[in-house]
Amino acid sequence: MQHWVTSVMEELGYIGVFFMMALENIFPPIPSEIVLPFGGFLTTTTNLSVVGVIVAATVGSVLGAVILFGIGLLLDVKQLEKIIHRYGPMLRLKKQDIQRADAWFDKYGYWTVFICRMVPLVRSLISIPAGMSNMNFVMFLFLTVAGTLFWNTLLILIGVQLGESWTDILSFMELYSTVIYICIGVGIGIIVYLYIKRRRQQ
Repeated sequence: MQHWVTSVMEELGYIGVFFMMALENIFPPIPSEIVLPFGGFLTTTTNLSVVGVIVAATVGSVLGAVILFGIGLLLDVKQLEKIIHRYGPMLRLKKQDIQRADAWFDKYGYWTVFICRMVPLVRSLISIPAGMSNMNFVMFLFLTVAGTLFWNTLLILIGVQLGESWTDILSFMELYSTVIYICIGVGIGIIVYLYIKRRRQQ
């Protein structure tokens, strides 16, 4: 996949960067950890500019996020409640569980959207619950742009500094991703444990 990603970017320039980042948001297996540092490297060997690559990457990322936000709007809380009403007993879920989760996202969702833009895999998926909770679109857009701009700029500048050695960042980002995934897994495990424990007490 790395060869395909880099060849598209070399061939299409800014459009390739834009396309890959939009696709990366919708199809997370395409990692921005490859797209962004390589985009930075391209600015040292082609006529692409650092600012241009940052803008193309950020616009592409935001477009992908908006698409997933729209999907979340289609799968709103009311739709989930209907599904839970029908299949909830098999999953030991109730409408109240969905309502509590939605209330939590309404309270903490803004910061979650911003922070998750710098978390592998989650940065793409977070747009869906944001849409489902009917988050204010202007705020969603602002926080998405802010978080995405920071992440994109950081990795692109690293690619610029590393130059031909831009692949050196991949091993570090793999470690970063692994640590994040472990933390997410542990967090989910704790939540599931507490949920089951509370159910048994009830």
